[in-house]
Amino acid sequence: MKWLALDIGGANLKAADGEGFAVSHPFPMWESPRQLVDALRSLVSLQPKVDHVAATMTGELADCFTTKIQGVTYILQALTTAADGRHTRVYLTNGKLVSLQTAMRQPLLAAASNWHALANFAGRYAPEGTALLIDIGSTTCDMIPIVDGLPVTIGHTDPNRMINGELIYTGVERSPVCAISQWVPWRGRKCPLAHELFATMWDVYLTLGDLPEEPANRFTADRRAATKEAARDRLARAICADREMFTETDARQAATALAQAQVKRIAAIAVQLIARLQQPPHTVVISGKGEFLARRVLDKLKLKSTVVSLTKELGPELSQCAPAHALAVLAREGAR
Repeated sequence: MKWLALDIGGANLKAADGEGFAVSHPFPMWESPRQLVDALRSLVSLQPKVDHVAATMTGELADCFTTKIQGVTYILQALTTAADGRHTRVYLTNGKLVSLQTAMRQPLLAAASNWHALANFAGRYAPEGTALLIDIGSTTCDMIPIVDGLPVTIGHTDPNRMINGELIYTGVERSPVCAISQWVPWRGRKCPLAHELFATMWDVYLTLGDLPEEPANRFTADRRAATKEAARDRLARAICADREMFTETDARQAATALAQAQVKRIAAIAVQLIARLQQPPHTVVISGKGEFLARRVLDKLKLKSTVVSLTKELGPELSQCAPAHALAVLAREGAR
C-alpha cells in the first residue's frame, strides 16, 4: 500500500509520499483553475506505483471561486478525476481522513486543513508538555500551539485562526512589501512605499541571499526572473524609482529594513499566542521554505526552547512540503 499526499494550495501544488519523495510546483489557481486536473495528474504520475491518494487544501480561497464551498467542491471534483480510480481520502480540520463523498458533504471542514495535518505530525517531536509549531511558507505563517503532542488551537477556520494569532498571512515570497512596512530607508530618509504590487518579500530575500536565485521562475510581481538583478528593479519601483536611482546598496538597505519589519510583526503575534499557554513552549518545531525567518523570530523572542528543524530532520525538500509529507505519514499509519 503506497500513499501519495497532495497539498492543493492557491499558489503551489505539493506532493509527498511520506517516504522521502516530495515536490512543489507553482500553480496560480486564480489564473488556471481549469488546468487543475492536468496539474494534479502530473503530480500523481511522478509516483507511478501509488495506489492511495490523500489530499488537503487551501486553494479554495483563490478568488476564482465565489465562495469557499464552491472552491472546495471544485477542487474535490478535480481530485476525483485526477485520481483515476485510486483509493482517495481527504483530510478534515477535525483530524479525520474521509472519503471524497463525505468531504463533499462537509466542505468547510475540508477547507484550509493542511495546518492541522502538519500539527498532528509535529506533535511526535514534542509528545509531552507545551510546544509551538512555526511553519513559514511562500504565502503564510502558521503558528500552532501544541500540548502533549496534540494541537490546541482556538480557531479552525482561517478568519478565526487569524484573529487568534494562529495564522499570519505573511510569507517569504508572495507578501507585497507594502503590506510589511510603510517605508524603507533611502538616501538617509524614510521613503514611503507605494501601495501597489511592485515588489514582494521574495525580492527582499533574493537581495539578502536567504533564497536562491531561480532564473527560470517568473512567478514574481512583474513576471520577470527571480534573480537579484530583477529583484533590485522591483524594489526600486516600490518607491517609484528605477535602477538609475536605486543602487545595490539602496536595495540591501531597503531589504534589510523590510526583513526586520517582518520578523517584528511575527514575533509580536507570537508573544500573544505564547502567553495563552500555561508555560513557555519546551519545544519549537520549525518548517517550510521560511525556516530561516522562523529562526530569526525565535532569536528575537529569546525563548529557551529546544528547536526542532524539519529541514534537519527530514531534508529541505520535505520541510518545504511539510504538510504533504505529514499527511502521507498520517495516512499510512492510519491505514495499518
